[in-house]
Amino acid sequence: MKIYTKTGDKGTTSLVYGQRVNKDDIRVEAYGTCDEANSMIGMALSHLTAEFFTNKEKIEKVFHKVQTDLFHAGAELATPKGKEVKWVISEEDIAFMEKQIDEWDTELAALTNFILPGGHPSGAAFHVARTIVRRAERCAVSLGEDVNPLVLAYLNRLSDLLFVSARIVNHHLGSSEHTLHADKS
Repeated sequence: MKIYTKTGDKGTTSLVYGQRVNKDDIRVEAYGTCDEANSMIGMALSHLTAEFFTNKEKIEKVFHKVQTDLFHAGAELATPKGKEVKWVISEEDIAFMEKQIDEWDTELAALTNFILPGGHPSGAAFHVARTIVRRAERCAVSLGEDVNPLVLAYLNRLSDLLFVSARIVNHHLGSSEHTLHADKS
């Protein structure tokens, strides 16, 4: 099987079940942005090494599930309304992230100010992934009633998990968090 099909050479692509749409369709933007976020999560994980991050196996296990679920969310967004969704996002997928957020949050200092994205390259990449997920969420919202509400909740919670992930990675790797200056100077 060849990697290229040439079917998209004129600016269209296929949704699940074969319906052709323009590549700038909001549905394509929504699932494409999920793919982009998934790639950035992979980038964040690639910066973690066992010698510096003792919880590397734990975070990789968490994100193996998260990345799989995010792929499923993208597939759900790529499925036209009225068609069967093969991989449905569930309340259990959201609860999994909430449990992880709560667990990691107990290790972190309480928030008293806005945190500027940055820190260790892995932490910074998790921050970028968070902003990409927020864009995917905005695109999914634009689809209106054509979206499973659990996909919207999933994307919202994923951005929270990614924020806490950036914080926990920076905490474990000794990268300080920089906060917003209140006086703009």
